[in-house]
Amino acid sequence: MSGDFDKKLGQLAEKLKSANLKVAAAESCTGGWLSQEFTSVAGSSSWFEGAIISYSNEMKHKFLGVPVALIDRYGAVSQPVVESMALGVVRQLSVPLSVSISGVAGPDGGTDDKPVGTVWVGWCFDNQVTTDVFHFSGNREQVRRQAVEVALDGLIKVVDAISR
Repeated sequence: MSGDFDKKLGQLAEKLKSANLKVAAAESCTGGWLSQEFTSVAGSSSWFEGAIISYSNEMKHKFLGVPVALIDRYGAVSQPVVESMALGVVRQLSVPLSVSISGVAGPDGGTDDKPVGTVWVGWCFDNQVTTDVFHFSGNREQVRRQAVEVALDGLIKVVDAISR
């Protein structure tokens, strides 16, 4: 990632340590990339609890408790599923703060409703989830990289709001 990303990652680490908070991640299309970035920071075990990489719909249900009915009705790349993922990882890893990511990284898998580059991200604190949808451009790696970056930016905003 870029130097700017590393700076933001360092900021998040300091903010989480200062607030005595731990975060967990529920990743799908990013396949653990955000978690890899977290663990690249020395001492991250003081603020990063862990992650559940739930790439398949079955794993979203089995490990995060995402209802099959939600996946069937809305698809894995949707607001309800990302909300459920964020709440599921909070429940499974017993943390107050989480981030969840599910998207269509490409080059295949896009539809008219959810073209390649569509990514939903959720941020959960105290069982309250906020979400946003993004429409990234670029190849698979670029879409995934952008998803990791917006997930980090959103976490910083959430922690700033908590700390006020």
